[in-house]
Amino acid sequence: MHTLRKIIHCDCDCFYASIEMRDNPSLVGKPIAVGGSPTRRGVVATCNYEARRYGIHSAMASAMARNRCPELIIVRPDMEKYREASALIHEIFERYTSIIEPLSLDEAFLDVSDCNLFEGSATRIAEDIRKNVKKTVGITISAGIAPNKFLAKIASDWNKPNGQFVIKPAEVDAFVKNLPVKKLHGVGKVTASKMHSLGVQTCGDLRDLPEEELQDKFGSSGERLYLLAQGIDDRPVKTERIRKSLSVEITFSQDIVGLEGCLKKLPELMKQLDTRLGKIEKNYRITKQVVKIKFSDFIQTTAETISPSVNPQIFQELFEEGYARRERPVRLLGIGVRLEPKLSQEGQNADQNQLCLTLDGQQGQR
Repeated sequence: MHTLRKIIHCDCDCFYASIEMRDNPSLVGKPIAVGGSPTRRGVVATCNYEARRYGIHSAMASAMARNRCPELIIVRPDMEKYREASALIHEIFERYTSIIEPLSLDEAFLDVSDCNLFEGSATRIAEDIRKNVKKTVGITISAGIAPNKFLAKIASDWNKPNGQFVIKPAEVDAFVKNLPVKKLHGVGKVTASKMHSLGVQTCGDLRDLPEEELQDKFGSSGERLYLLAQGIDDRPVKTERIRKSLSVEITFSQDIVGLEGCLKKLPELMKQLDTRLGKIEKNYRITKQVVKIKFSDFIQTTAETISPSVNPQIFQELFEEGYARRERPVRLLGIGVRLEPKLSQEGQNADQNQLCLTLDGQQGQR
């Protein structure tokens, strides 16, 4: 039994960049990126569509982005301003439904199955949401409307920017049949390449493979792929997200040489982690401590151990363990914890929500 819902996936168009263009109209029409300095190993958090024409994308090194587009304007992020805009957008969402699953500051699923506005038309609801976001916040937002979360998320990207796309229940089979497998959630380059080697290019091709063969070739994700290839996704919109981890990290403008230099950064990282943990400690318990080290050759390693609390000595030992694997100069250090809900929230499904955005040594919420 597969439940039909009316799901809208709302996704702001190049959110950070749109806010910056809203507040500085002289940037409109020019390639801009929001991120860190290209001279200090900064990275791009997001960029506008003019910049994307040069192949610039989020998580790209700012120096590489500037090389691709010498005219690129790089704006430092203002996370407080983005959070304020996000709060306004979510207030708009709440006019239509209380069943909202935030995915980030600028993205959310809405279940409008029981919304009576516009005679229950999810298409018209989405249009009204987009109109009100433009009027209230001053930026554009795209939307996807479909019977489930999987298809709604794909649909929101179909007519970007400033558009929407509807997949009606009767259209699901034909739409999914021609959908490239690389569009499936969880199918990255490696899995897509493996599918292509089997002659599987579309979900229609994927349907021709027996479910047992999918499980044999793709392990535990085989059953999920089998269902998605038929457009089936029974996941509900969850109004409460549960964290699995929390971490902080710093990218250094100059490599740190030697373990001793790395350990000197631990108090600074601890202070940042303690601040973030203080906001959630009533609802979560710590189960593990974790460190991340990225060396100068961009090789990354992690080390973790079971721990019921934050212990600086354990972080030091994990740094020693991780550093010993390569003993090279270090460009990034991070520490974090694995979490689980306390008794009042146990039994709920968990989604990972790791807080970490590195912009030449600055952290924010992505």
